[in-house]
Formats: sequence, structure tokens, C-alpha cells
Amino acid sequence: MFDVILTGGLIVDGSGQPGYEADVGIAGDTVTAIGNLAGAECRRRVDARGSIVSPGFIDLHTHSDFTLLVDGKAESQVHQGVTFEAIGNCGHSCAPVIGDPAILKRSIVGHHSSIDITWRTFAEYLDQLESRPLGVNVAAYVGHGPLRIGVLKGQQRPATMDETRQMARLLEQSLEEGAIGFSTGLEYSPGNASRTEEVLELCKVTARKDKVYATHVRNRDYFYEQGIGEALSVARLSGVQTQISHITPKFGAPPEATAHTLEMVQWTRDQGVDVGFDAIPHEWGPTLLSAVLPPWAFEGGIEQIRARLRDPETRELIKQNPLTIWKLVPARRWSQLILFASEANKALVGLSFEEIARMRNCDPYDAILDLLLEEGENLYNATWVGHILTEADLTLTMAHPDCAIMSDTIALAPYGELADMKFSPSSYGWVAKWLGQYVRDKKIVPLEEAVRKITSLPARRLGLKRRGHLRVGSYADITVFDPGRIEDKSTIARPNVYPVGIEYVMVNGQLAVEAGERMPVNAGRVVRGWE
Repeated sequence: MFDVILTGGLIVDGSGQPGYEADVGIAGDTVTAIGNLAGAECRRRVDARGSIVSPGFIDLHTHSDFTLLVDGKAESQVHQGVTFEAIGNCGHSCAPVIGDPAILKRSIVGHHSSIDITWRTFAEYLDQLESRPLGVNVAAYVGHGPLRIGVLKGQQRPATMDETRQMARLLEQSLEEGAIGFSTGLEYSPGNASRTEEVLELCKVTARKDKVYATHVRNRDYFYEQGIGEALSVARLSGVQTQISHITPKFGAPPEATAHTLEMVQWTRDQGVDVGFDAIPHEWGPTLLSAVLPPWAFEGGIEQIRARLRDPETRELIKQNPLTIWKLVPARRWSQLILFASEANKALVGLSFEEIARMRNCDPYDAILDLLLEEGENLYNATWVGHILTEADLTLTMAHPDCAIMSDTIALAPYGELADMKFSPSSYGWVAKWLGQYVRDKKIVPLEEAVRKITSLPARRLGLKRRGHLRVGSYADITVFDPGRIEDKSTIARPNVYPVGIEYVMVNGQLAVEAGERMPVNAGRVVRGWE
């Protein structure tokens, strides 16, 4: 007796091998049979003829740490067939909390005032997540940011050896409490104040615990060789399994930087070092508006940042920063920089900084700094998007066999507390853009390979043993989609729009989407590092 049988679909099992027609039998939370189940008894039979039946999609790089506490249903992800998220990337995580939670909350991506920070340890944070109805399965990295904020009390400087040892103890505790790995955001405050030696020591701890290290490298444009080289050197010296996040070099890098980056990774892999990488299927990338500021401007927290923005002389020093996170700024490509989320200036969202500056009759750089100042306490929630990648570079990266595809976004919902929140152009459409635009239309890889890049490949990188493949014994995380109809309906102007073509989504054996409609089912689980 099966609980559910999916009948007659084309099985694309996540291995990258050619698909085949078969039925899939599910009992409880597990796939228990694949084959001809025409005569089998079941409580529910779902007709999947004409559709692809695949493992549920795994998003190995998100920032949903806080929004899942606000609304764990993860509507924007479930509607895309996503059944698993890895949160805590780019050095940003919600735990551990050392000292005053008010200091940490200002650097939490997607922080929302509706939730108080009552946890302190990583275990307590995971318990908070587990207490919510979750639409997706979730695993969490411990971020470098909370470790530095807690130990260095928010100071923007290199850590001493004693401080590094304190961070190492906190990291080890968090890994023992269920974190799947360690992440850094070396292009962001506070990680950009760290030295390589500090990161190396923390990665040695991660390697001893046999966990993964995910890194947003220090640079991917002017000094891309240094940024990628640092990550590869740390991987080689520490022995840690390394995942280089959104690896594609961006605007400001020389023309052949992407090919060179992939060569650097391959050389390191040839030496026996375990290095993987991933990419967002979008030429427009998101980041925090505050990332325009130089590292020293973050010293002392939000009130000190705002004081610097108000002071004319200090503001001029800020504008002289030659190493902003996006080199579109010093190049003054204002039409390619768009305000994406703002509490204080919602009417300006969707406009380029060329347009905003014209409306305000000021220099575009001053418009950026003015908007940051006007955000007040919500300064870290303001985001922008930039046209930072070329299609050729992105395609070269995504077509590489070792490149996983991910969203770099946060789980959202078009209702409730998250209704007005925006984070990136990919939040509601990254899967459909990948499978529709890049795979079906542009044919950069075969469909079976495209599915592997969002199922078994990320599962292997994250160390997930029963997810990412559709086979007997796997957890019944399954997505059924129409390859001819799947389409991203979101735009930069209207990003929070569900895709079409996702027909059924099963999470741990329970149907969360039926015939394209979301069901009141939230069967996701918190997956701790030892599972």
C-alpha cells in the first residue's frame, strides 16, 4: 500500500542520466518504489503524464535566516519547486548572539521588527526555526559576521590571535550544535576587516569537524585573482571542503577573467583539493545598498554610520572610495544601478540612480548616500541591483559541469508581514529562469544536466545523503513540472510574481502544491549538520 503514486511521468532522477518513463510510489516520507505500479494499491494517484518528475530542487545559497522565522511557509520557493534551502551564507547568520542582540540584528539580512531575538546559541536558533511551520527543509551555516561582531564588539579591524581563538571556540560549538558549515562574506562588513590568517584558522576548525566552508570572496573584479586565490589557498592549507559562492567575475574584471577563474579552480582541484562553486542565473545581481560604503565607515554601528553620512567632509571621503563592492559606481554607470528595496523611499523603488538623481537634482552618488541616511534603523534592509555580469561570462560559468545553480535570495510571500519585502530579481523566478530561459530556450546544457545542477550536485556539496536523487530510499522531496511551459514571470520592476509550469511539489512525502495550487501543507524540517 502506497500513500501516493505519481503515474506515467518522465523520471529525471538528478543523476544527469537520460530520463525514463515510470511510476513513483511514496509511503510516508520516503520513495519506496519506482517502476510499473499500475496494479498497486494507493490512497492517492497523481497523473504525471507529459511532465517531468524530478527530485525537489535544492537551493544551496540563500539568506532566508530571518524571513523563515517571520513566515516559514517559504511561498516564493515552494511555488518554484524548491524543497530545500541552505541559509546563513556570505557570513550572515542569526546566531550565535554574543552580547547585545541589537548590535547583531542590524547586520541580519531580512531582519523584521515582528520577531524579537530571544535565542543566543546556534542550537537555540535552530529550535526557533523548528517551532515554525516550514514549507521547505532548511540547513544553516554559521556566519563569520556574528563571530566577529560578538568577539570584536563591532570593531572594524583585524582580530588578534586571542580573539581568533575565541571565534574558533564559538564556531566549533555552533558546528556541534547543528550548523552544516561555516560561511564568510569577505567583501562585506565585518568580514572585510579580517586577515587571511583569521579565516584560515576558522577553516581549520571547520575541516576538523568535516563540514563545508562557503565563501563570498574578497573580490571578483579588479583583484579577482586575489579574491579567488585566497579562497583556493585557504582550502588547500586547511583541507576544508570549499564552496565558492556566485563565482562569476563581475563588471571591472578583464575580459578573460571568467575562463581564468575556472582554470584556477581546476588547477586546485587537480592537486586533490575539494572545491566547488555556484552561480545565480541572472545578469543583474543584488546586494545591500550599504555595501557602497568603505570598511571604516561601519565602525561604531548604525548611528555612527549615519553621523558620517550627515557630515559633508566625511561624506566626500566616502565618495572617494575606489574599491566599492560594485565598480559600476566609480565608472558612474548609474543607469545600471537600480534601487530594489527601501522602507523610507518606496516610491523610488525600481528606478535607476540616474533617474533618482535627476528627480532630486543631485549627483547620483549623493542620492545613494542620502537614501541610506533616510533609511535610519533599517539601513541594512535597503538593497539595490546592478547589471554586473555579461551573458557570455554567466553562460560559461553555468555550463561548467561543477557549477551548481542557486538563488542568493530570501524566502518571501506576497501576503502578510513579508508582502512588501523585496530582495533580489531571483526571489520568485530563479528556477524557472534557469530551466526555461537558459535550458529550454538557449540550450546551454541538456535538461537532465540542468536538473542535476539544482538537485544531486548541491546535495553532494552539502553532504545530504537522502536528498537530491529520485531513487528508492530517498526522502520524498519531488517536483513535477512542465518543461515546455515553465516560465519566469518576474521582472526587475515587478519581481514578486510566481512562475508558471510547476505542477506538483512534494516535501517529505506531503503534497505542498497540487495542479499548480499551493496547499495548506508545510512539511519542511530543520536538517542539522549531523543528519
